[in-house]
Amino acid sequence: MMVFLILAPYGAFAALMLVTSAATSLFVSAAICLAAIAFDIWRGRSIKILGAGSVITFVDVGLYVVLVDPALSASAVRFAVDTGILLVTLFSILIRYPFTLQYAVEATDARTARLPGFIRANYIITWAWAAASFLMMIGNAAMIYVPWLPFWGGLLVAFAARNCAIYFTRWYPQYLRAKERTPPASALPRSQ
Repeated sequence: MMVFLILAPYGAFAALMLVTSAATSLFVSAAICLAAIAFDIWRGRSIKILGAGSVITFVDVGLYVVLVDPALSASAVRFAVDTGILLVTLFSILIRYPFTLQYAVEATDARTARLPGFIRANYIITWAWAAASFLMMIGNAAMIYVPWLPFWGGLLVAFAARNCAIYFTRWYPQYLRAKERTPPASALPRSQ
């Protein structure tokens, strides 16, 4: 459920960009972000850096499209959104509160949240999302500056980058837990 709420605005944005105007896609995605924030508040959870930053990104790009450049290409709009999300991600690292930490703390027990590697793991996962955003930006920039590339090329890069980040987000904590349960080689009994 949580992953759905986190990714719903971006999935809606990507889908709507294929069938409607950029402004509609951006403002509907901002509304979905606001609904996810309201749901979190209703459940007694905190307002997330990613959610708030995404609202700002969608609204800012939407206002730019409506007020400044209504003919902005779909690739340029996606590039702007990916840039905004990258900036939100890097901002969360800069303020020493990686955005994944808010989700992780709410999804785990207090004992796990106090483990030494917990915060470090969240930095690593947040950097993975920063890398995914950067790769999506590159894919969209390629669509803008290399016009002979097929349309699906940029979508493929975005899809692959996002799915790799999702996979890594799920895999890395499991890897760390398995690593903690495995005794170091020096602690294993030696066969005679």
